[in-house]
Amino acid sequence: MALSEALNFTKSWILFLENGENARAFASLGISDRPCPLLHRLEEVPLEVLRQRESKWLDMLNNWDKWMAKKHKKIRLRCQKGIPPSLRGRAWQYLSGGKVKLQQNPGKFDELDMSPGDPKWLDVIERDLHRQFPFHEMFVSRGGHGQQDLFRVLKAYTLYRPEEGYCQAQAPIAAVLLMHMPAEQAFWCLVQICEKYLPGYYSEKLEAIQLDGEILFSLLQKVSPVAHKHLSRQKIDPLLYMTEWFMCAFARTLPWSSVLRVWDMFFCEGVKIIFRVGLVLLKHALGSPEKLKACQGQYETIEQLRSLSPKIMQEAFLVQEVVELPVTERQIEREHLIQLRRWQETRGELQCCSPPRLHGAKAIMEAEPGPRPILQPSPSIRLPPDAPFPSSKGKPKPPKQSQKEKEQWKQAKASAQLDKPPTPSQANVAAAAGDACPPQDVPLKNPAHQDPAHQDPAPQDSAPQDSAHHRSQDSVHHHSQESLTSQESEDTYL
Repeated sequence: MALSEALNFTKSWILFLENGENARAFASLGISDRPCPLLHRLEEVPLEVLRQRESKWLDMLNNWDKWMAKKHKKIRLRCQKGIPPSLRGRAWQYLSGGKVKLQQNPGKFDELDMSPGDPKWLDVIERDLHRQFPFHEMFVSRGGHGQQDLFRVLKAYTLYRPEEGYCQAQAPIAAVLLMHMPAEQAFWCLVQICEKYLPGYYSEKLEAIQLDGEILFSLLQKVSPVAHKHLSRQKIDPLLYMTEWFMCAFARTLPWSSVLRVWDMFFCEGVKIIFRVGLVLLKHALGSPEKLKACQGQYETIEQLRSLSPKIMQEAFLVQEVVELPVTERQIEREHLIQLRRWQETRGELQCCSPPRLHGAKAIMEAEPGPRPILQPSPSIRLPPDAPFPSSKGKPKPPKQSQKEKEQWKQAKASAQLDKPPTPSQANVAAAAGDACPPQDVPLKNPAHQDPAHQDPAPQDSAPQDSAHHRSQDSVHHHSQESLTSQESEDTYL
């Protein structure tokens, strides 16, 4: 199908005039007006592994700028493994830069929320609310808190970017965000997606999505020549199968568990993840002669791409294929320049002046003008200012001894041995007491720690001593032991 014919199909969808016309426009683009897919059960992760991942992510979020500056590869690896569900909303805000935008624009969302809004867009938004994940508890009832928040976010964006207004593909994007964060945070994440990750996707003439369709088709020739040749032979324009994929970031295509894993990588690495997912789906849906036997015409081929095999979309299989696919930002940008040059040669300049696309969290952080505000995490448990911070490793360790204290302890320990000569302090004490006995004859063991039953008996052949000599020896012994015991106690305390 020629590109001009595909563009004719998009006109009724861009206008969004009424429900019936809206449904026909979606069908013409290969975008069904069906509800979003059911929430599939997530793959179970062992509880111990999940707790370890939560601990690692908490450490990263509490020191986000340092991790982004020095360990971005580790963040990318952990996003590929999957963000813990309990922290996914916070992680998306930090990765997308929505947290920074919120801190830079305090009160802006409340101001937009209180504004009346453009009636032209409000009617269209109202009609789309019930189509977004109708089986999810947030959006199951008309007028429920989920639909109210979705209306607030989409209306605020039409006021924030009145030149763009509202595009129906923004509704599932905002709905997924609201499942993980409050309305104000979801609004700023939506702003980042529309301005940094997918700029120009939701403009009136869909020029950016047309360019990316040509980029996808060119990359497909290298990834799967069989699928590329088949689509070329059938003359199927990329807009007929990739519009819903890219504009909704696969939120209406993949099972729920796969959507979350793709978004984890998308927020970290940028639009190349969307390209990789599209290439993997095309490769496994049309990349073999056996699968092409059932796709003899345009209708059969498009139907094959709209009803993909569950095996292709399964979380573990899809994520592994996406991670291993060798498609880089450099290749995408090179193809973008080639397709942009061809566009200018055949159709003239682009009418949509969208900002340049930024490839992931690292590029968004580096492109922030001026000094970045310090991201302050919001603790779930708030302590009073004077409360001591609890240690995660139990009781605090005692202070380390200095070198002088260690040497004093060694001297006291050495002096306690009987075969060593006494220290100068002991000799001074003995001299002051008038002891005529040699210093080494003074027992150095602490009598408080010596069992009387184990004391050495006096020699049998020794001459009896007079009482004065015994009293003098006992006095010297007492003073000497008191000095040594006090010295040991002081060294132990220090």
